[in-house]
Amino acid sequence: MRVLLDTTYAQRGPSGTGVYLDRLVPALRAEGVEVLEALNERRPAPAGGGLRSARNLALDSWWTQSELPRRARAAHADVLHHPLPALAARAPCPQVVTVHDLAFERLPELFAPAFRRYASLAHRCAARGADAVVCVSQTTRRDALARWGVDARTIVVAPHGPGQEPRLLGAVRAEHFLYVGDDEPRKNLALLLRAYASYREGAPAAALALVLAGRATAAQEGVRCEPRPELAALLNGTVALVHPALHEGFGLTALEAMSAGVPVIAARSPGLAETCGEAALYVDPYDARALAVALRDVAHDAALRADLARRGAARAQSFSWQASARAHIAAYTLAVWPVP
Repeated sequence: MRVLLDTTYAQRGPSGTGVYLDRLVPALRAEGVEVLEALNERRPAPAGGGLRSARNLALDSWWTQSELPRRARAAHADVLHHPLPALAARAPCPQVVTVHDLAFERLPELFAPAFRRYASLAHRCAARGADAVVCVSQTTRRDALARWGVDARTIVVAPHGPGQEPRLLGAVRAEHFLYVGDDEPRKNLALLLRAYASYREGAPAAALALVLAGRATAAQEGVRCEPRPELAALLNGTVALVHPALHEGFGLTALEAMSAGVPVIAARSPGLAETCGEAALYVDPYDARALAVALRDVAHDAALRADLARRGAARAQSFSWQASARAHIAAYTLAVWPVP
């Protein structure tokens, strides 16, 4: 099978979508799929609103409606795969879209109104019009069914595999807590910073540092920012990954940590709970005090850390990019030969 895959999003800096594309392509090729990568080199980084965002939107429309169909036609592609919900009106072959999450539908107050309105309409239309839809979790599948009315017969659930870094060797040192991501409101960084400040008040001399890896920043005592992190090195010194997000379609960062034998403290939200199962220490994502207690408990209790690490490593074994690739192949097959 020959698949034209839009890999433009992998060029926009570190992101879950970027990791998804980076790991999916070789996994598909290992399963015998001929993957043709389509990269829009003219696409700049997200502009954050205004005229530059309007320009990006126009460029995305040209890419989706004109250039991708042209490339699919020239390549005689069997399937055109959009890694985020988009749809070409005149594609020469069946189309597959990936839906990662519906956070802007679940938590609309945390998103800019213009983006929320656009995404709600455009992404819903793409998912409903696609020949097959890849959902990264059962959580996202349920949302796509309930909120967008996507035909259940077109959906294939394909969880991610773990890790964007090599598996760690040896014992993990307990030197700091780790947060990976940006300061997008749904990631709940503000609550983590309040909880961390409360944790430090209890034992300032013995308190562990908090490392923010990625685009998130904070000027707060005990907090260190790593804008260009070496994730493997950071994980090797991590007492626990802290993932307080209010909503995730899939907990990729948590899965990476579990795969490396790092304990996970996670918000009890559907996507994270589906990914981590019984392997994480869960907290109410609206309760800074409860998170502060969890930080203290994990920092002080080596037995708890060892138990979380053991359960996390076992949980991570149930995910793989090979399994994800095979689920994608099922989606491609469904797109070409739909269920009557």
